[in-house]
Amino acid sequence: MYDADDIVDQKNRKRRRKRLIRFFTILLVAALGTGLYFTRDKWYNKLRGIGEQYRTIVNTGQLAEGNFPIEVSGGGDYQFVSSGKKMIVLSDTNTYYYDTDGNLLKRRQHTYTNTVLRAAGGKALLYENGGNEFSVENDEQIFYDKTFADKLILFARISDEGYTAVVTTSENYSCELIVYDKRGKVIYGRQCIEKVSDISFINGSKGCVLSYISAENGQLVTNVQEINFSEKEENWTSPGLNTLGLEVCGFGNGAFVLGTDACGYVDGSGQISSYYSYDGELVAGASENGNSAVIINNDDRRKYVMAIFTGCDSEALVIDLGEPSVDVAVYEDLAYVMCQGNIKAYDFNGGLRSIAEVSDSYTGFVRNEEHIFLKGYNKIDRIDYES
Repeated sequence: MYDADDIVDQKNRKRRRKRLIRFFTILLVAALGTGLYFTRDKWYNKLRGIGEQYRTIVNTGQLAEGNFPIEVSGGGDYQFVSSGKKMIVLSDTNTYYYDTDGNLLKRRQHTYTNTVLRAAGGKALLYENGGNEFSVENDEQIFYDKTFADKLILFARISDEGYTAVVTTSENYSCELIVYDKRGKVIYGRQCIEKVSDISFINGSKGCVLSYISAENGQLVTNVQEINFSEKEENWTSPGLNTLGLEVCGFGNGAFVLGTDACGYVDGSGQISSYYSYDGELVAGASENGNSAVIINNDDRRKYVMAIFTGCDSEALVIDLGEPSVDVAVYEDLAYVMCQGNIKAYDFNGGLRSIAEVSDSYTGFVRNEEHIFLKGYNKIDRIDYES
């Protein structure tokens, strides 16, 4: 038999055991939650869409009415971009600003020849390829324009923060890089021994990655450099990627290089971390926040694919499209591809998320919020697109 003291001791031991179990349970849950938080980049995207993967959203593909189609004079030589809630169309003589409902907000005449249009952060950058003038503007005003007396513009880029990088010819070097802030003040300059082929702003426009073409062992390769505008020397220079680089797209942990016959990633320390060689002809490529997609047509073998990547060390996930592709875009963690007769959206696990039937007469498209804008020979149409 137990006396009263033994019973009290047993009850106290049970209470202590329960408190210890509760304490260690809370500690385990907290540790698990902390671990999941710090590794979310590895598992979150894979969980997105679970419960939706059993169905594919079928959009009607019905063309919008009202202000659409937007007629563009001058045939198929126009340029069309989207930034924020604005659409910008450049013809040989004018720049047109529209809202997403097709309402014309502003028409501004320009005098450039061989004009190139870029846009970011609601602003448009217009420059004269092979000329000496450029301007930064929106539908309300021209923020600033510049004219070079002794240089010609090779290309220029604009960031979401309104910073502008201009690559020009140079008398004693292969080219010169000049960076302006959003008010048009020069904040960085660099004379380059190798000819720069592309630039992408990083870290909130505090720096950039640039690509340039060089020769290694008799072969053209693409190198990538990371630069901070507050420092004189570059952070790193990558080894040569075995392709002729067309575009470089920087993000937080490295850069994606789109080349003529291959593509690949350079990681945050400047090392080549992945490489993919095309089996066919490159049609187009796109990259956003490290997610990238390229479309390749091989007419001889009747093989039409899209390769998608999710970051520096990812292998290509190849999706068989079954028909020739026309254009591709990456928008909010989905890859959109236009084939002859439809537009499909895939997640980066390769799942088909949505589809819409469209005419095969369109030559490209732009994704913007809930809409897709279709580029025709001399017109722009719009469809609603749920993905």
